[in-house]
Amino acid sequence: MTTALPLFPLNSVLFPGLVLPLNIFEPRYRALMRDLLALPEDAPRRFGVVAIRDGREVAPAATGMPDSAPPQGTDPAAGFGPDPITSFYTVGCVADASTIRERTSGPADAAAEAAGAAADEESDAAGYEVLATGTTRFRLLSVDASGPYLTGQIEELSEEEGDEAGALASGVLRAFRAYQKRLAGARERTLAAGQEQDLPDDPSVVSYLVAAATVLDTPAKQRLLQAPDTATRLADELKLLRRETAVIGKLPSLPAADLTRQPTSRN
Repeated sequence: MTTALPLFPLNSVLFPGLVLPLNIFEPRYRALMRDLLALPEDAPRRFGVVAIRDGREVAPAATGMPDSAPPQGTDPAAGFGPDPITSFYTVGCVADASTIRERTSGPADAAAEAAGAAADEESDAAGYEVLATGTTRFRLLSVDASGPYLTGQIEELSEEEGDEAGALASGVLRAFRAYQKRLAGARERTLAAGQEQDLPDDPSVVSYLVAAATVLDTPAKQRLLQAPDTATRLADELKLLRRETAVIGKLPSLPAADLTRQPTSRN
């Protein structure tokens, strides 16, 4: 069964169960947040996060753009070309916004003004601070750019366990702990006491947590998101963790993001 869902393209991959903080200031995404807030209180505030394959997370703006160009952020497809679906990876993750907080002033105002964003005529809000959680993977079938923001026709994907997922999860956890220790050593830091005991044992949860926490580029994370089943994802992670741990061991230092911290999008 397919359904329509608002789209939020990002330069990163969201996994089920992971938290996504967003700082919204572009008019097209402010319009999306207004529509989500207009839903009944007990209704899920869902939107689809897709990783950008080729394009811009924030709409381009520059001195000398033609007068006929729409204001920055008002064109729903700005930065993604005439056929937006070609700019996105076609497996994404549904996000459920637990918190959408309106902001009337702050850093986003200056950022929006510096980028040349038009004032939002429908709301005095300077932007929104959003906290969402990934829930379910989906396949993106088509993209509609006729509204104030992109919407997609999507098909939700079930999570199949696959063969020997439990055994693979145990191996991935051991490899991930070794990876954490090696990475902490490369960054001249130590792991917090008890951190090793905080990892789950459910195979699918392990697969998504490790995929999100391992320092990998977007294409590598995307391959993990779209794995056909949990066992395949875990098997791929085991290879990646062993490879990355070996590479880190040969480096004197390694700058990297904190393992459990998710980046906050400019949108």
